[in-house]
Amino acid sequence: MLYCFSQAQYGCDELVDLLACVTENDAVVLWQDGVLLAVKYLQYFACCKGQCFILETDTSARNLTALLPKENPIQLISLMDLVDITEQYFPQIAL
Repeated sequence: MLYCFSQAQYGCDELVDLLACVTENDAVVLWQDGVLLAVKYLQYFACCKGQCFILETDTSARNLTALLPKENPIQLISLMDLVDITEQYFPQIAL
């Protein structure tokens, strides 16, 4: 399954509950305002069982690249990478 986070208004408990559903066969994509979650709650994504991705264009547009640690558990991806990921993981859920 592909979990797509496009908003940043998740509380700690809600985000922990959502990420607890993610298995090693799943992926998480942060895009649009969802990229702010990588700055606010990076530690939760570090513990996520699935692969975590963050859209590079949205990260750059919000000037967040410098705020992400060098050893980031969330992989920066391009729009082309996003297309490949959406083909690979299904079903998809937009959060």
